[in-house]
Amino acid sequence: MIVVMILTGGAIAFIGDKLGTKVGKKRLSIFGLRPRHTSMIVTVVTGGLITALSIGFMALISQNVRTALFGMDELRQTMDATLAELDEATENLLKAQTEFERANENLRESKTEIAALKTEQEELRAESDRLKEGNERLEASNAELTEQNENLSSTNATLEADNKKLGDFNVTLTADNEKLTSDNEKLSGDNEKLSGDNAKLEERNKRLRDGIIAIREGDITLRAGEVLASGIIKSGRTAEEITADINALAERATQSLIERFGGDNDNSVWIYQPEFHNVVDQIAASKRDTVLRISAAGNLVRGEPVRARLETYPNELIFRKGEKILSKTYELNKDSAPELILQDFLTEINSIAVERGILTDPLTGSVGRMEGTQLYEVLDSLIDARGKVQLTATAREETDSQGPLRLNIKVERRGN
Repeated sequence: MIVVMILTGGAIAFIGDKLGTKVGKKRLSIFGLRPRHTSMIVTVVTGGLITALSIGFMALISQNVRTALFGMDELRQTMDATLAELDEATENLLKAQTEFERANENLRESKTEIAALKTEQEELRAESDRLKEGNERLEASNAELTEQNENLSSTNATLEADNKKLGDFNVTLTADNEKLTSDNEKLSGDNEKLSGDNAKLEERNKRLRDGIIAIREGDITLRAGEVLASGIIKSGRTAEEITADINALAERATQSLIERFGGDNDNSVWIYQPEFHNVVDQIAASKRDTVLRISAAGNLVRGEPVRARLETYPNELIFRKGEKILSKTYELNKDSAPELILQDFLTEINSIAVERGILTDPLTGSVGRMEGTQLYEVLDSLIDARGKVQLTATAREETDSQGPLRLNIKVERRGN
C-alpha cells in the first residue's frame, strides 16, 4: 500500500509539473488570469490531488484508516469503556487478593487453634487416666467405709439412747441459756455505749494533750488578735462588690501565711459565715470608708486551720503630708542614753497617733514605722550632741486610720 501511494503521488507530481511547464511555456490562461498565476493554480491543484488521492486510496484499502478518519469518536468511547472495565477488573483483583490474605490469616489462626485443641485434648486424656485411678481408689475406700458404717450403726443405736437422755437435759439448759442470752444482750448494749463514750473521751483527751504539749513547746505560729491582712473598703459599693473585696483581702492573708510558713501549716483562712455576712451588711449600710482587718481569732498551733475574725473601723484622714506631730526638747550630757531618749520620743508620738485615731498593732501596740537608715542617722546625731536638742517629728505622707504612720524626724541643737 505504501509503495502504491508513493508511486501514485510521484506520478501525479510528475504530471502536474509537466502540465504546469507546458502551461507556462504556451502561456495559457485560465479564467482570464495571467499565465504565471495559471501555472501556480495548476501546481496547487496538483498538490491537492496528491493529498486527496492518497487519503482516498488509504481509506479504500485500510479498515484502520477508515476507523481513524470516520470512527474516532466510536473508537474513543470503546477505549473509555475498555479502561473502565479494566479499572473494575483491577479493583476486583485487589479485593480478591485482600480476601485471599484474610482467608490465609484465618487459616493460620485455625491451625493455631487446632494445635491448641490437640494439646488440650492430650491434657484431658491424661487427666481422665488420673481420674480413673482415683475412682478405683475411691471404690476401695468406699467398701472399707461401708464396713465401718455398719459398725457405726450399732454404735449409733447406743448413742441414740444416750442422746434422748441428753435431750431432756438440753431443754433445761436451753431455758437457762435464753435467760443468760437476754442478760448478755443488755450488757452488750451498755458496753457499746460505754465504749463510744470512752472513745470520745480518749479523742478529746488526745486533742487536749496535743494542745498542752504544743503550748509548752512553743509551737504557736499565730497569736490571738494578730493582724493577717488589712485594707480599706470604699463606701457606696454593693454587697456583691464588698464580698469580692473581703474575699480578695482573705486571699491576701492566705498568701501572706504561705510566704510566712510555707507548707508547715494549714494556710487557708476560715471566717465564720454569719459574721462574714453581718460585716458585709454593716459596710454596705455605712456612708463612710471602712478599714477592714482580718485577724487571728485565737492562738494558732502549727497544723491547725487559721480561724479568723473580721474587725471594722471607720476610716478618716489623721495626718496630712508634712504635718507636725510632736516637737520636744531634751537636755543631753555625756551620761545620756540616745536610745532611751529616742524611745521616749517615739512612745509619745505613738500615744498622740492613737489618740488621733490611728489603729494600733494588737500585739505591739505601735502605730508607726521608721526607716532603718533614718533611725541610725537620728541616733548618730544624738550621740554626738550635747546640751539642748530639739526633736521634731512630721508625717512623711498622708496617713489615714489604717496606718501605719511613717515619720520624718529632724534633730536641731538649741545651744550649749
